[in-house]
Amino acid sequence: MKLNPVTAALLVVFLYPMLKGFLFAFSSHSLKLDIQDVNKNVSFVISLFAGTYFGKNIFIQHERGIYRKIYNAIPDNIAAYINSNKYIIYFIIIPMLIYVIYNIVYYILEVLNNVTFYPLLDGIEDSLRDKSKIFKRVAGSLFQFPKSVSYILILSFLFNFISIFKINNKFNQYAEASVPYKTICKEIIIPVTNSKIAKQLPNILNNSFKIVVRENNPGNGEQTIPSNKAIVYYNGVTLDEGVRSNASIDSLARRLGNNSSTTRGKAKLIYNWIGSNIDYDYNKADRVLQNDFNVQSGAIPTFNSGKGICFDYSCLYVAMSRADNIKVRLITGEGFNGVSWVSHAWNQVYIPEESRWINVDTTFYKGGNYFDNKRFDLDHRDAKIAGQW
Repeated sequence: MKLNPVTAALLVVFLYPMLKGFLFAFSSHSLKLDIQDVNKNVSFVISLFAGTYFGKNIFIQHERGIYRKIYNAIPDNIAAYINSNKYIIYFIIIPMLIYVIYNIVYYILEVLNNVTFYPLLDGIEDSLRDKSKIFKRVAGSLFQFPKSVSYILILSFLFNFISIFKINNKFNQYAEASVPYKTICKEIIIPVTNSKIAKQLPNILNNSFKIVVRENNPGNGEQTIPSNKAIVYYNGVTLDEGVRSNASIDSLARRLGNNSSTTRGKAKLIYNWIGSNIDYDYNKADRVLQNDFNVQSGAIPTFNSGKGICFDYSCLYVAMSRADNIKVRLITGEGFNGVSWVSHAWNQVYIPEESRWINVDTTFYKGGNYFDNKRFDLDHRDAKIAGQW
């Protein structure tokens, strides 16, 4: 059995400092230098997370609270220029925030270490003078543990960066299959970077959305490119079957729509209802992941059971929007689940008052605002229109 390259890399960076500590034994001077390295690593990780977090909340989301106040304080011409050149946020503003936060955090850690760990290490070295070499080697190895942890965090964040920007498709597969990496992402990286959707629903995507194209002739088998004679199946059903509605769905959608006089308002009410009342079906996701399509998919089964996966959420949104005469699309593409990019489905609705289509993702509802949110493109990509009504 081959060792996953991502898992192997994490194992190497974790063991290296501890092995080095064992070979060179315990030394107060060496450990102080190591602690300084750890301080740099910790400062870098904290500043990376904090700088990214503040940068995104101020310049991309800024929907409420202090972030909205800061954004509103920026001159309109500067804010408009930044919004039209998003790369300024990622390559100028966020790096500047990271640099400032890094220096502040590193200075604080050094002050704390000078009054805590450094004197402690000197005392431990004095107490180990009469101990055996093997004892000093074991102590040296154990005291390298914080450095090992910091190395793993930095490497995991680097891997996460590679996954987010999809630098290498093969790496994306290794990342999704690495249990240690996925655990670190979900327990540390995702909560710190405020990826709430992946934190609250850790298996929400999990490659559980499958599209299969078959010729309209059972003997021809699967095709990779749809043709005029092809039938496309989404998790085992056609798109028409998936978005099929019934009287109960239509009635509810119209009752919701009566509470608003605008298309945006009606679309938002449907988004809120589906996100609040439909739960993610982990069992179904696992079955589809194993290519078991003996499951009920689409709007009607999801409405009746109160649960489904991304395709089901999107089908129900289509059915309810159509009942309210809202132009709607079902979109297929990829979503970032905090670990890697995987197959996903969501919606777009047309707002005639604004003459534009907006993105809507009811599956991600519990992770934050995914109704025409400016951060939508950060965790959705490769959008393709599967259907429009």
